[in-house]
Amino acid sequence: MSSGSTVGIATDTVKPLAAVHRAPKREIFGWAMFDFANQAYTLLIITVIFGDLFTRVIVGDRGDDYRLGNLLWSIALSVSYGLVVISAPLLGAIMDYTAAKKRFLFASYLLTVAATCLLYFAAPEWILLAMVLLIVSNFAYAVGESFVASFLPELGPPEDLGRISGFGWSLGYIGGLLSAGGALLFLGEVSVENFTRVRWVGPFAGIFFLAAAIPTFVWLRERGVRRALPSGRGYLFVGLGRLRDTVRELGAFWDLAVLLVSIFFTMAGVYIVVAFAFIYGAQVIGWDAHIRNYMFIIVQFTAAAGALGFGVLQDRLGPKPVYIVTLALWILAIAAIYATPLLTTWLNDNLGLEWQTQHVFLVAGCLAGSSLGSSQSAGRALVGILAPTSRAAEVFGFWGLSAKLAAIFGILGLGILQARVGLHASILFCIILFATAILTCLFVNPARGRAAALAHDAAAAGP
Repeated sequence: MSSGSTVGIATDTVKPLAAVHRAPKREIFGWAMFDFANQAYTLLIITVIFGDLFTRVIVGDRGDDYRLGNLLWSIALSVSYGLVVISAPLLGAIMDYTAAKKRFLFASYLLTVAATCLLYFAAPEWILLAMVLLIVSNFAYAVGESFVASFLPELGPPEDLGRISGFGWSLGYIGGLLSAGGALLFLGEVSVENFTRVRWVGPFAGIFFLAAAIPTFVWLRERGVRRALPSGRGYLFVGLGRLRDTVRELGAFWDLAVLLVSIFFTMAGVYIVVAFAFIYGAQVIGWDAHIRNYMFIIVQFTAAAGALGFGVLQDRLGPKPVYIVTLALWILAIAAIYATPLLTTWLNDNLGLEWQTQHVFLVAGCLAGSSLGSSQSAGRALVGILAPTSRAAEVFGFWGLSAKLAAIFGILGLGILQARVGLHASILFCIILFATAILTCLFVNPARGRAAALAHDAAAAGP
């Protein structure tokens, strides 16, 4: 991030981190509404309905306990995240240079909406079409996550970012509750017999996203100032040059770099749960439709409460301890998910109960929900604290790269594991991932990392 390079940042016009004041409430609300809107995609397409529809109806059983469908699901998601890995840091560098974060966010939003609505045409045996549309829609959604996150350092001082990030995540889960709750009510169960109704999940999610994100583009501000291109150079040259400088000088941002490694392992586990939790419920637990609906409601409320509550704690206790606590909670949740059948048998044998496995699974869902929102919110806020404001979009491009590399590693890894040992046993892979994330985060020093960000922004602002 040398200030003396051809495409360096000495003349960047974004305010240094130390000068950032809390944005107006209306703007913070507009920013958070993007989380509210895009949660419809996460839940309806990736977690609750379309993933189950793809594996059990579009691909079908084929005599292999849905292992082929699970593997193809893993491959499609991994390809989409691979595209994010290739493009997100470069796009972030270009956005910082051209002050075009809002325009890039708008483009990703429109592409997500269009591709999601077209999922209506993914029918049984149309596997390739379903995979292509999933790849396009998930790519657009995922880069949009990085784009909107890059606005976070501009919305308040570092001591407020945990609360602001937590507000966004909690509002997102409220959006998920409304969107997916409505879809579950009107679309019904996932089955071949109900396909003519449940196939509307794509248009339902796309239209919800389209309408709910409008406040973001009305109230969110673009604070950067567009810079003129060097003579004879294009935006691709500028973006690659800035990206090269960032990689070259990562040593100056050691704590940020180590945090991104920790987030890699965290997000690998999170993406596995997001992509396979309801598939796991259908295939391993064998839950009924009404239990699936209860699980959805429980996860939304606990995730919203976890994101908001841990966001407040992060501002009071510090970002690193809270982040580590959320990861420990994840380990407990995964252990409960795996042990649900055994725990049900033990409770019934020793306490004279007659509980079903699917009922005990709801308890594991409470733990997972509490971990889901809080861990992602805490990680995003910690990145915002350690990121130089003058390079926010670029840093969050690397945040997106780390998270999406993690998605590829986690989802594809689980897809291969479950093809060999089954979905039940392979879920233990997540415990290894979250434990590794904790160990890596122990080497992060937030105070030192923030000082490096402040020094960089001071140099960028000039005398």
